[in-house]
Amino acid sequence: MDELGKFLKSRRARLNPAEAGLGFYGERRRVPGLRREELAQLAGVSVSYYARLEQGLGQNVSDAVLDSLARALRLDDTEHAHLVALARPNRSAPGGRARRVTRQLPHGLQRLMAMMGDVPVMAMSPTSDVLAWNPLAHAVFGQDRDSLPNMTRMIFLDPPTRALFVNWEVKARSVVSHLRMVAARFPSDGRVRALVGELLTVSAEFAELWDDHSVSTCDSFTNVLDHPRVGALTLYQEVLRTEEPELMLVTFTVEPGSASETALRLLGALAEERADRRVAVS
Repeated sequence: MDELGKFLKSRRARLNPAEAGLGFYGERRRVPGLRREELAQLAGVSVSYYARLEQGLGQNVSDAVLDSLARALRLDDTEHAHLVALARPNRSAPGGRARRVTRQLPHGLQRLMAMMGDVPVMAMSPTSDVLAWNPLAHAVFGQDRDSLPNMTRMIFLDPPTRALFVNWEVKARSVVSHLRMVAARFPSDGRVRALVGELLTVSAEFAELWDDHSVSTCDSFTNVLDHPRVGALTLYQEVLRTEEPELMLVTFTVEPGSASETALRLLGALAEERADRRVAVS
């Protein structure tokens, strides 16, 4: 079964006949959620045709069929877009491969990040490689790390990063849901496959979340942190898309007048002191 079939099966497994508006008479059911024939009925396609889709044998699925399946499965807009990407892997991105973003960011983005001194901000690739971060983002998430990391790998494999997130389980699910979308968008990209393969091998928690087939853009997220230097810190994450499709800016803000704002200012002051000491030593 290919990724399209796995996604379809996972989405119909979460529905029951009553929710879908089908009659349910209390009979014992051998499978969770809707049966294939029930979903086919709701989507207005033949059972044999739908079965071929789940078996990875469907070719050139029409927009009308994809829309009908999305309605029958009660997919949200993000899940609907993911369904289309899985059904048409060669159209989701040129060649199905993400273009490698140079570490030298455009000057305009460099100026923007430099001017956002009071706001943690990082430039990231779709696979969550940190391409650049300003000192405050480094102080929040990098701690004593000098190299630019992959945030997904850190969240699952780096103990200090895991300890940083009070809401680690929610963050982990969000990160995996985003990586699911990236994998569908760039099915031929070796970097995506390598990252997923590595995490599937070494992290049972990642493997369990990956098998759920949930998808999310992760454009907005509330990060609840316990920072080793300043304690409790709640950061509101927002993603800013750029003209470069393989580059996004991730910003983190706090509630004005909150304890988190005080903690973030303190962390910024500590980061400046650390930078001054490094300059003095050098």
